[in-house]
Amino acid sequence: MSAPQLPPPDPELIEHSERLAAHIHAEIAASGPIAFSRYMELALYAPGLGYYSAGLHKFGRRGDFITAPELGAVFAQTLAQVIAPVLRQLEQPTILEVGGGSGRFAVDLWRALAELEALPERYWLLERSADLRERQIERLEQELPAALPRIAWLDEPPRERWDGVMVANEVVDALPVDLFEITASGPMERVVESVAGEFRFGLRPLQGLLAIQLPQLLESLPQPLPVGWQGELLCTAGAWLDSVAGRLRDGMALLVDYGEVASDLYHPQRPQGSFRCFYRHRVHADPFWYPGLCDLTASVDFTALARAGDELGFELAAYDTQSAFLRAARIDLAIGDLSLLPEMKRIRVSQQLKTLMLPNEMGERFKVMALIRQLDPEHLPDALTLPGQRHRL
Repeated sequence: MSAPQLPPPDPELIEHSERLAAHIHAEIAASGPIAFSRYMELALYAPGLGYYSAGLHKFGRRGDFITAPELGAVFAQTLAQVIAPVLRQLEQPTILEVGGGSGRFAVDLWRALAELEALPERYWLLERSADLRERQIERLEQELPAALPRIAWLDEPPRERWDGVMVANEVVDALPVDLFEITASGPMERVVESVAGEFRFGLRPLQGLLAIQLPQLLESLPQPLPVGWQGELLCTAGAWLDSVAGRLRDGMALLVDYGEVASDLYHPQRPQGSFRCFYRHRVHADPFWYPGLCDLTASVDFTALARAGDELGFELAAYDTQSAFLRAARIDLAIGDLSLLPEMKRIRVSQQLKTLMLPNEMGERFKVMALIRQLDPEHLPDALTLPGQRHRL
């Protein structure tokens, strides 16, 4: 089991990965080859063993990746300038943050909204990882003790009707995807097999949601995909959006993630799709390399999310690159006059700006989508009224 140019895990981490691998092998032995989405679900979320549920450090320089909130407060402060006008239109607004990570975004967003005098009545964190939930509780108890009466952690999406803002930053990319390959006889599903104690890919006819959605996707593309083309499809995009925002009565769903429109994501010149793995800030393509130790992810199909939002009765208010959206959201007001900051803080803020805005960092690879319901357009910020790249969806 090896992957090029990757530092070897510590022995205890290898042992941990072997326990997860044995768990997955046992499931395959009992029921036969499994969909890749099932493998990804277990690799990321198997209780006590999966990447997001095993208590391993994930975020920051010592982890496997850095999310925008971990860079500093500028990201949350800028989004607060978009969220605040929405909250002010509602009588008892709630913020629902899906996948709260380390809790850093919740702290920074709450403080920024307090500065703008636009605090919500309630702040919900929907977090399926018990380990990450504990980290969030610890951080918020230390940094926002006075706000705790308004903050709650949810085990499942809200079933009651609510008004407010749903925020999901780098959540959709971690939802389990199915893999497929275009063959001479048509599209086939790539499944995970267990052979002599090793995982390997196999092919089978399309099944379930993949058998319904993939032909529809292929039919919608401007040009056919060639034989040998491999890619991924998030069959649960609509169901996921419905689960986290379907009960939202008045307000906004704000989605930030790396991804593209369908015509770019499923392009003949991208024959390997977008699925990839992250390990200690390195990218590789082998999902079977020490399962449970790597983040598994795929670029988001924002065309599919926009369609799902439309089917749920949302209006598409914004879709653009992260850099363009943050400019429209007045990131300049969030940072103020850099020349007035102490030198070290000025350096830190400047580094945040570079990572958030430059094309070769997060600026172009990440996109922002805003879906709204029952909001007064005259009281929306520019970031929710400018055309952006909505026409490309």
